[in-house]
Amino acid sequence: MQQMMAQLQQMMSQAASSGPVNWDLAKQLATSHLGDDPAVSASDRKATADALRLADLWLEEATTFPSGLTTAASWTRREWLDNTTSTWRALSEPLAEKMTAALSDLVPEDVRSMLGPMANLMQGIGSSLFGAQVGQAMAELSKEVLSSTEVGLPLGPAGTAALLPGNLNTYAEGFEDVGPDEVRLYVSLRETAHHRLYGHVPWLRAHVIGAVEAYAAGIHIDRSAMESLASDLDLTNADAVQHIDLTELFRPEDTPAQRAALARLEHMLALIGGWVTCVATEAAGQRLPTLAKLAESARRRRATGGPTERTFSALVGLKLSPKKLREATVFWEQMTRDRGVDGRDALWAHPDLMPTQEDVASPGTFAEADFGDLDMSIFDQLAVNDPREEREEDTDDDNDDGPEPPPAKA
Repeated sequence: MQQMMAQLQQMMSQAASSGPVNWDLAKQLATSHLGDDPAVSASDRKATADALRLADLWLEEATTFPSGLTTAASWTRREWLDNTTSTWRALSEPLAEKMTAALSDLVPEDVRSMLGPMANLMQGIGSSLFGAQVGQAMAELSKEVLSSTEVGLPLGPAGTAALLPGNLNTYAEGFEDVGPDEVRLYVSLRETAHHRLYGHVPWLRAHVIGAVEAYAAGIHIDRSAMESLASDLDLTNADAVQHIDLTELFRPEDTPAQRAALARLEHMLALIGGWVTCVATEAAGQRLPTLAKLAESARRRRATGGPTERTFSALVGLKLSPKKLREATVFWEQMTRDRGVDGRDALWAHPDLMPTQEDVASPGTFAEADFGDLDMSIFDQLAVNDPREEREEDTDDDNDDGPEPPPAKA
């Protein structure tokens, strides 16, 4: 009984301080499940920095977006956890709020007024449950992610391009006739391309996270499943919360609004991934003889459930289609041929200019559409400065010692 009361008091204190997700518990569980986390050697750190900067240089001719790289970093798994928590918070808390609110609703209003501080118990339980789930997911992803942007979002600080040498070396061992330097360089191309895109398309990050929030807004909790979960909880067994499947709490049928949010999210993730693949391939050109094998391995990684797929499947039950990614890649390649690099990248100036799913399926028809002079004037029309002009203005400052990289935007 004393042990149970101590656990109840801990739950209530967590409810008052931790919010919808108990991040202390999440970090504790994630750290304990990291397994072997070798330190980054000096040679790996130098190789990573050199690869990221070389990849960023190769991208100069492949896209109009200037560098989004301000820091080249090598992370251990623990450092990946520490540097990505703020983004996981933005992705997971909208969903957690819905669940903790539903747990609180299990306590009738008249009973809640009688319980006083004890009424927060269900909120504390929900916070701990979600903290345990998020912590486990972060730990599993930390063992396989290769870079800070592999899930399709820049998870780390703005402008920080980072690779995980420990995971990257293990991934490179799976190639029979491709050297680790080439693998590192290809992953660096994708990493720096993501940073260029997110660093200079200010609406993009909020658009992706907003789709997750829109899905969360329509979540319906199965009350009977919630009651069953609450009755089966063993408050004296802290490890038990790690093995609870929260997906059973959500109704299997999505609302029309949720289906629209999921379609919008999947479409945007495909456009981002397709653009990155297109630009990285163009930048590599003839410089990487093993480019075809590296690109094929990346496609198989996604098709078999890589970090991107596992992340959004866990968050919103979204199963990303490899076919949509292939179609998006073909679309951006078609735009490059028909409209040039400037015309292709100008489509990112505003979400209203982005192609629909039907457009991606018929890139030839979209390419023939009359958008006017998109390559440069669209930035002025939408009051969005061409980032290349900002960079040129910076170099004209007589007080500067040299050109400074533009600040990256979240």
